[in-house]
Amino acid sequence: MSVEAFSPQELAGLTALVQRWSERQRQESATVAAVDHDAGARRWYVRLRGEEKEFITVWMTLRERTLHFETHFMPAPEENVEACYEYLLRTNARLFAHRFAIGPEDAVFLVGQLPVSAVDDDELDRMVGSAYAYVEQHFPTAMRIGYASRFRR
Repeated sequence: MSVEAFSPQELAGLTALVQRWSERQRQESATVAAVDHDAGARRWYVRLRGEEKEFITVWMTLRERTLHFETHFMPAPEENVEACYEYLLRTNARLFAHRFAIGPEDAVFLVGQLPVSAVDDDELDRMVGSAYAYVEQHFPTAMRIGYASRFRR
């Protein structure tokens, strides 16, 4: 499936849409701690207040064909590495439009993307909300597996 690249004018319009959405979130949502925008990189940093994980930051990067989402989920597991990765890989099968991936320094990230043609307020809500929900749901278990000795009672 080929995704059409947006023209500079179309990307400018989409940038404005994401900017309006992020400003509205900052003003209206108690969960949103901050939103920053790097205009040169067409990148937004949405910092959310979590319960299981104190803060969850979702980076959204607008590219010519996709809006990429990325969340630092946890540092590289120190113990039970295989079991931790197995848990996350099995969890991938139940996630919608997101997946766990290994990033820099072997840290675990939650990533996803949308074709630029699908980006609207509802999809932004869904993608950021899903990232929040997936981190809150799976972070405690992954940390207990990957850092087992720190969670002994």
